[in-house]
This record gives sequence, structure tokens and C-alpha cells, in this order.
Amino acid sequence: QVQLVESGGGLVQAGGSLRLSCAASQRTFSRVAMGWFRQAPGKEREFVASMRWSGGTTYYSDSVKGRFSISRDRAMNTVYLQMNSLKPEDTAVYYCALQQVGATGYNYWGQGTQVTVSS
Repeated sequence: QVQLVESGGGLVQAGGSLRLSCAASQRTFSRVAMGWFRQAPGKEREFVASMRWSGGTTYYSDSVKGRFSISRDRAMNTVYLQMNSLKPEDTAVYYCALQQVGATGYNYWGQGTQVTVSS
């Protein structure tokens, strides 16, 4: 079992920046990838960004490409989401997720952190 703890959410004006962090409780936990998803009120959860743990290849949704950046600190067992040029439509609860080796998808999720972008 691994626990994911997100932090860094908050209220920011449009055009501003925030950095989200996600710390995994076990450093040796074998993983395929870690990612970020978000869910806005009344909408389904959607993919934002991900990083393959081996090699570091990154993926982004079209809606955040060029504005958001996912990175990691392997020593700290933490993944980050740097969010720049934020827009009101980025307002959502952001979730960190981990795909364990052998899993078919993301099978561990954090509790979520609220990001609110005011216009």
C-alpha cells in the first residue's frame, strides 16, 4: 500500500501560477507512472499530465500543454505540477495518481487539492 498526499492548491487570479506537490509514502514502491487529474464541479474527472517513472517521459492534455509542467524529485519521492498562466477554467479539484507495476491503470489516488482561479 502507498499513500499519496497532495499539497499546494489554493486561490489565484487568472494569469497566476501555482505548484502542486504529491508525496508518496513509500520510496521503494514499484510504479509505472504518476500523474495528475482534475475534476471540476459537474464534470467528469479528466487527465491533466503524467510522467513515466522509468525514463521520465511526460504527457499532457491539450488543454494544459504549454502552460503546465510535470516534474519529479526521485530522492524526495515526490511529483510536482507547475501550473502557469492559469485560467478560470482550470478551477477544479486536482488529484495525484500512481500506477503500480502490474496494474492496468492508475490504482492509487490522493485525496485531492482544490485549485480556484478567479477572473
